[in-house]
Amino acid sequence: MLDLKKLIDGMTVEEKIGQLAQFNANVFSGSDADITGPLVKNGLTGDDLYRIGSLLNFKDSKEMNELQKRHLEGDRNKIPMVFMMDVIHGYRTIFPIPLALGGSFDTELVEECTRMSAVEASSAGVQVTFTPMVDYVRDARWGRVMETCGEEPILNGIMGAAQVKAFHGEDMSKFGGLATCVKHYAAYGGAEAGRDYNQVELSEHILREFYLPAYKACIDAGVDMLMPSFNVLNGVPAVANSWLMKKVLREEWGFEGVVISDYDAVGELITHGIAADKKEAAKYAFKNGCDIEMCSNGYIKHLKEMIEEGIFTEEQLDAVVLKILELKKRLGLFEDPYKGASPETEEKTCLTAENRALVRKAANECAVLLKNDGVLPFSKEHKKIALIGPFADNHNIIGFWSCCGKNEESVTVKQGVQSKLPDVEIKVVKGCSDKWNEIDKSRFDEAVKAAREADIVILCLGEPQNYSGEGNCRTDLDLPGVQNELAEKVIGANSNTAVLLFTGRPLAISKLDSIAPAILNMWFPGTEGGNAAADLLFGDANPSGKITMTFPKSVGQCPIYYNHTNTGRPISKQRDEMHNPYASNYIDCGNLPLYSFGHGLSYSNFVYEGMTLSKKEMNIDGEIKVTVTVYNDSDIAGKETVQLYMRDLVASTARPVQQLIAFEKITLGPKERKTVEFAVTEPMLRFWNSENEFVSEKGEFTLSVGYADNMYYTERFSLK
Repeated sequence: MLDLKKLIDGMTVEEKIGQLAQFNANVFSGSDADITGPLVKNGLTGDDLYRIGSLLNFKDSKEMNELQKRHLEGDRNKIPMVFMMDVIHGYRTIFPIPLALGGSFDTELVEECTRMSAVEASSAGVQVTFTPMVDYVRDARWGRVMETCGEEPILNGIMGAAQVKAFHGEDMSKFGGLATCVKHYAAYGGAEAGRDYNQVELSEHILREFYLPAYKACIDAGVDMLMPSFNVLNGVPAVANSWLMKKVLREEWGFEGVVISDYDAVGELITHGIAADKKEAAKYAFKNGCDIEMCSNGYIKHLKEMIEEGIFTEEQLDAVVLKILELKKRLGLFEDPYKGASPETEEKTCLTAENRALVRKAANECAVLLKNDGVLPFSKEHKKIALIGPFADNHNIIGFWSCCGKNEESVTVKQGVQSKLPDVEIKVVKGCSDKWNEIDKSRFDEAVKAAREADIVILCLGEPQNYSGEGNCRTDLDLPGVQNELAEKVIGANSNTAVLLFTGRPLAISKLDSIAPAILNMWFPGTEGGNAAADLLFGDANPSGKITMTFPKSVGQCPIYYNHTNTGRPISKQRDEMHNPYASNYIDCGNLPLYSFGHGLSYSNFVYEGMTLSKKEMNIDGEIKVTVTVYNDSDIAGKETVQLYMRDLVASTARPVQQLIAFEKITLGPKERKTVEFAVTEPMLRFWNSENEFVSEKGEFTLSVGYADNMYYTERFSLK
């Protein structure tokens, strides 16, 4: 059996430090005698090349195998590199973006999609994924909201934990098993003004109540690595934040896994004005528990020097190296540095018919029917269909961070509808661009003519997929360009129109909502998006997704979220559209969003017939059974997510006006009735008080069933 401590004892200090370094795969370009290009750029030598502990941004299994072989030939210790990559919502076969997948409220579906992506990625040489991303978000202007499950900490934690389990598989050391890295710790999603990489200023109370729980849930689920965020948190960048990295992460939570910086985040300590130079930046990062430095060379250049100066000890270095080697051992890399990855395996594993079927199912489950005035589902008996809009025949619908997915391998809406209805006459008119700065209306007349001549119109609108994701923040959340004007013209020409919406974030589409008979939000649905859209439009699938991040009426409402506290001067929902002087409201918009957290319609008609509590008082160690009866008063089978909310009416700290504490997704056949039971216990009522203690307090509570701004039933109980 491999003795890692003995292995470490035989390593030089330089070799040990190399294990703490991660660079892009292109540092291996060129020969040892010609150290140019990426090597020089990263300040590396030929000797450094065979000490590096991990790589990212390699192309495929062929390159991974070549790099691993070359490295092992040059490393006298024969320690394999570990290959890492962002596998966010699929490797080659792409499923819906995480913001959409979370809205399925289906952990089994999340695990299925994650396992599929783990196997595909493993076949291509990926051994660690920088997933799950569980940043809590409230501001749709921030581009990276598409990578999260939204504005509910419980949901983020549940889905993140499910991904950790699924990526590991039954045995992480075998083919198909990936190690996981939760990110971005902490409060990256709280960036000021919704601008990526911007500073975050939050009280400890808000941090603990909303932003930290999902990271903790992933740690409890066994996540292997953690990535500090880019941002300054309360004045100190995360990677150098002692309170965050040492007190909370290591001491309180007991995390013993590997911490890896984000891309050049250690070097950016200089830009932040925290460190004077790379040596000082490396000192702050290492001191506060950053084990691997990604794509900057502070450790390689200065860590040995700091050990010689007595700033750190070699024993401290050894402890970090041991953690990294233990991860490689758990991954099985000492037995098989390639883990079965090969071009042949990759070819037969990726983009299979089975994988396509799964992501099509996922796209069906994640789509959200925002509005439907009886237009959908369309009948298949129609003879003429007009497909209008910039996304009518557009392959670019797989979404940002789609890893090695290829746009050209995705199914467009046109292809999906043609495949489903091969004998129907389909007219495709782009109508306008999807870009914000392109205002050409010359194709409007053609679009209006096609709409008038058609039996039905499918109007495909949205934001380009590169308008969301890292670095892609927006100040205008409406449809880009002249899409609203196109919609007005087309819907005016044919009221039998349904809008298909493609987006990576909630949009402020009040204008569209006021004129569109139906809006089906596909998010960015992935490889099978066009087929899924056709399934949903023509009734072969029934929408069941819910939104997990609030859609504002106007960007001026951002940040907007369902689990807010009351003010001392709240405005009632009934008066939302009326300005009320000396109350907390806007004079021009109202407070309510366009669509609330948890909203999502169906072709079925789900009727909530009642909610009962087993008792009205609960002791600290007791529980209350909550039963909710739902009836499908339609002839269409469908799925409904039953959502249970709590409110703490009086507490020592102001509490949210509503808070999701449990949910269950059920399937109901035509005219079928089901009863869902929830068990409410004292830990579900706990919160962080003003002393930053996680407690519950005796008093009065309400339980409600429905969704954020539409509760069907509410009952009251006491905690004694």
